[in-house]
Amino acid sequence: MYDVLVIGGGNAALCAALMAREAGASVLMLESAPRAWRGGNSQHTRNLRCMHDAPQDVLVDAYPEEEYWQDLLKVTGGLTDEKLARLAIRASSNCRPWMQKHGVRFQPPLSGALHVARTNAFFMGGGKALVNAYYRSAEAMGVKVLYETPVDAIELDEGRFAAARSGERRFEARACVLAAGGFESNREWLREAWGQNDAGEWPADNFLIRGTRFNQGVLLKYMIDAGADVIGDPSQSHCVAIDARAPLYDGGICTRIDCVSLGVVVNRDAERFYDEGEDFWPKRYAIWGRLVAGQPGQIGYSIIDAKAVGRFMPPVFPGTVAGSLPELADKLGLPREQFMRTLSDYNAACRVGTFDHTALDDCHTEGLAPAKTHWARPIDTAPFYGYPLRPGITFTYLGLKVDEHAAVHFGGRPSDNLFVAGEMMAGNVLGKGYTAGVGMSIGTAFGRIAGTRAAAAALEAKQGKHHAAA
Repeated sequence: MYDVLVIGGGNAALCAALMAREAGASVLMLESAPRAWRGGNSQHTRNLRCMHDAPQDVLVDAYPEEEYWQDLLKVTGGLTDEKLARLAIRASSNCRPWMQKHGVRFQPPLSGALHVARTNAFFMGGGKALVNAYYRSAEAMGVKVLYETPVDAIELDEGRFAAARSGERRFEARACVLAAGGFESNREWLREAWGQNDAGEWPADNFLIRGTRFNQGVLLKYMIDAGADVIGDPSQSHCVAIDARAPLYDGGICTRIDCVSLGVVVNRDAERFYDEGEDFWPKRYAIWGRLVAGQPGQIGYSIIDAKAVGRFMPPVFPGTVAGSLPELADKLGLPREQFMRTLSDYNAACRVGTFDHTALDDCHTEGLAPAKTHWARPIDTAPFYGYPLRPGITFTYLGLKVDEHAAVHFGGRPSDNLFVAGEMMAGNVLGKGYTAGVGMSIGTAFGRIAGTRAAAAALEAKQGKHHAAA
C-alpha cells in the first residue's frame, strides 16, 4: 500500500506529490490523460503571480501582500475567503526557490506581455516545460505515475479516505490528495450550470474549452454526491474571450485576443456592450468571456485600426483586414449601417489626451454609453482589423470547501486523511473573476500544503500501526 495517493496530473497534483515524497512518504499518482497530454490545464500556463517586497531575478520593483490582496479583492468583488487568499498570496513569495530545485526555470517577460513584469514570474518554456520538469523530478525521486487512469469513485469511511477506484481497479493508500481539475470539459454540466437564456439559446453550446479535454468533473461530482462540503457557483469560471476560430479543446494561451483594450468590441448586432478600457488587461481579460457569453449568439468582434498594431501579443489567427470600416463590417458579416453608427458615435466621443497603454491614461469618451474610460482613441486609420470572439472556459470555480490545511470537509468537519488542491478547490479563493497568474499561485500553495499534510497523516497512520503491532 502506498502512503499517499495523488489523483490528478497538473501543477497542484505534482506539487502535492513532490512535497509528500520529500516528507518521506511513498507516492502514487493517477493521471487520467495519456502521457503525451499529461499536465491538465497547467501545460497551457505561462506564469505565476508572485508577492515580493523587493526586486528579484525576473521580477522588477515590489509587489507587496496588500497590493496583491487588493487586486484579488477587486476582481472577485469580495467573493473570496480572505484567510485562504492571503495564505496563497504569502506562499507565492517563497515557492520559487523550491520550484527551481525541481527544475523549473524562469525568464523575464517578453516585450508587450500585458503589464505583468512587476507582478508575474514567467516560466521558461511555458507551462509544458514546468510540467515536464516536475514529472522528471517526481520520477527521479521515486514517485510512481500511472497514465490513462481516470478515477471514478472514492471509498470513504465516515469522512476518511479508504481507496480510489478506476473502473475495476482499486487503489488503497493511507492518505489521498484530490487534484483532478474542474468540470470545464463536461458540456452537459456546463449546459446545466448556464441554463437557457431569454432568447431560448443554450449559451454553453457555443463555449470553447481553452484547456484539457480530460477535466470532465467526474471526481468532483462524485465527492459532491458523497456529501463533501461545496463552495462556489457552477456558472462561475475563468472565462476568457478567445478567437472564435480556436479548436474546441487545448487552444491554450495563443487563442486569446489581447487587443480588446486598444479598440472597441461589438456584438453580432454591431453594438458595443461594455467598457473596453476599464482597467489593465491582466485584471480584466477574464471577464470578457462571460460578457461575450451574455451577447446574442455568444459572439463578439474586437475592432482595431493600424494604430493598435504592435501594441499587443498577436494571436495565432490573423484578423480580418479591410481598407475601410464599411468593408470590415461586410467581411465580418455585421450590419453595415449599425456598425458605422456605433463606430462614428465612438469616434466622436473620444477625448484623446496623452495615450499611454502602460498606464491608466486620460484618453476617454464623453457622453457615450457604455463609456470607454482609458485608451480611447478614434478608430480611423486604415487598415482596420476585426477578430471574432467566443467564450473560452479555462477552469470552473465550483469546488470543495477547504481550510488552511487543504482538508476536504464533510458536514463542517475536516477529514484527517483526505485533502484537495488546484481547480477542485480554487473557488474558495476565486468566487468570480480572475487576475493573471493567480490560478498557479493557488494550485502551488495548496498543492504543497495538501502534499505535506497527506504525508504527515499517512506516516502517522503507519506509525500507529507499528505501535499497535508492538
